[in-house]
Amino acid sequence: PCPLCCPQLQGLCSFLQLSTCPEHLLVRFCSWLLALTPDLSYTSAAVLAEQLFLVRVLSLTQPPSRHLMAALTSFCSKYSQPFCRVLVAAVLQEPGEGTEQTKLVCELVEECLEPDSVRLVLSQVLELPLTEKLLPVVQAVLGRQEVLPPKLFDLLVLTLCRQAPAFATSLNYAKLVTATLTMYQSQVR
Repeated sequence: PCPLCCPQLQGLCSFLQLSTCPEHLLVRFCSWLLALTPDLSYTSAAVLAEQLFLVRVLSLTQPPSRHLMAALTSFCSKYSQPFCRVLVAAVLQEPGEGTEQTKLVCELVEECLEPDSVRLVLSQVLELPLTEKLLPVVQAVLGRQEVLPPKLFDLLVLTLCRQAPAFATSLNYAKLVTATLTMYQSQVR
């Protein structure tokens, strides 16, 4: 969502300094959010995902604290689509290594996201030029062994084929191709 979609909510988040509140309070705040009825709108959840987590996640230089991980997983469990569109997309597009961010996305894919959100993450990865940083994310998606829609599977195979020359010496790429062939052998024509 664009920054102007929900200015009141963004203003409230800034006023409450949610992007910098202590992480143990973030866990409580997320618990409170999950208890709200009716559920947050998609736009509100996307704004909150950005305000609560984006700066924290993009600035990680070591594994997230247990408080941050608890807050992320609880928020993600209920609002995974807006979470993926805002936070995961930003992590995937972030230039550079982003080792901790990539590990975090892999962990969320492996343990928290619903199948439709896992497919969304894969489609987000495949929209970008494949890099060594993104290979573990695709591996995590494949590790879930979700059934991929034919179009998404075809795009995965096409991307892997097109990128083969760039990854000629990459062990991660070789593992990814092997995993794809093993898990989806019935779909490979």
